[in-house]
Amino acid sequence: MFIPLYVEVGRMGLRGYIIKRVIYSLILVLFVITLNFIIFVMMPGSPIDRFAGSMKLRSQEQYDELMRIWGLSGSLGERYTKYLANMFTWNFGHSFYGGKLVAIEMMERLSNTVLLMGTATILSLIIGVALGVLAAKKRGSLFDGTAVVASLVTYSLPTFWMGLIALYIFYYRLGWFPGGGPFPVTWASSWPQPYEFNLLGTQVTIASTTEIAVRIWHLALPAAVLTLFSYGGYLLLTRATMLEALTEDYIVTARAKGLQERAVLFKHALKNASLPLITSAALSFGFLLSGAIITETVFTWPGLGRWIWDAITNNNYPVMQAFFYITALTVIIANFIADLLYGIIDPRIKYG
Repeated sequence: MFIPLYVEVGRMGLRGYIIKRVIYSLILVLFVITLNFIIFVMMPGSPIDRFAGSMKLRSQEQYDELMRIWGLSGSLGERYTKYLANMFTWNFGHSFYGGKLVAIEMMERLSNTVLLMGTATILSLIIGVALGVLAAKKRGSLFDGTAVVASLVTYSLPTFWMGLIALYIFYYRLGWFPGGGPFPVTWASSWPQPYEFNLLGTQVTIASTTEIAVRIWHLALPAAVLTLFSYGGYLLLTRATMLEALTEDYIVTARAKGLQERAVLFKHALKNASLPLITSAALSFGFLLSGAIITETVFTWPGLGRWIWDAITNNNYPVMQAFFYITALTVIIANFIADLLYGIIDPRIKYG
């Protein structure tokens, strides 16, 4: 089959760009891992001395064994080599507290953080972009001024203050929502029975409608606080880019053709003004696993944010190393995906 030359060149350009970006990302990951190792090596004192006293080690053999388990034995080069292997295989070692594998502790909290941060990020993105488009369309109106002022106010308020106010009003005074946690305390001893059914010869297990409803009920307040805090940035960015796009000639032409205003705003103007939004959204999703330390603390939400806060407070180095590495990795991947989306959204961008 005959393929036009420009199509083949475009494929080669995109393929070459992806290869270069993958190589660049791998080098960047290696740099992040190395920097992460150097930071904790250069920190004053030995982290094991603090725990050795509290654990009342009776012999040098016990001390050496603890050093080996925590990856602190051997020369600096041996420790770095082992550290690289552990990071690339996601074997983050043992936590200083409890002795559990860091990967297991992370997975126990990952779903809570993804649920909270993912919900808040998606809602704030949708609300912020929609209100930003409307504010740009109605520039100078009462709606525009109110939306801008409201977004600036909520974006400036501390999240712990908004969380405490939300708890006081909707939990303490009205009793509409629970005071915190991802599920009721009573579920620790008696979890709702899941719903099981047979699908094409395969046994499928899903959460019951009661569990889903209660989890959403517990999620509502912390997700609303994070959404209220985050949507303003998207609104202001969308409004700024849309105001510039709406003055372009192709918008005048689209309106002259008789297109509906919704199509002009979202199909033409927003599409061409969305590159800064893609970058902002990519960074937001990249830092999704970093959690929300303050909000998770206020609402006693057992996510990665509270986990890393406890690790920093207690000098739990393996947890901090794993957390910083995972956060950097997600940001690198999110930026890589954003670079690819640029060419899909804007055909004027050529990879070469």
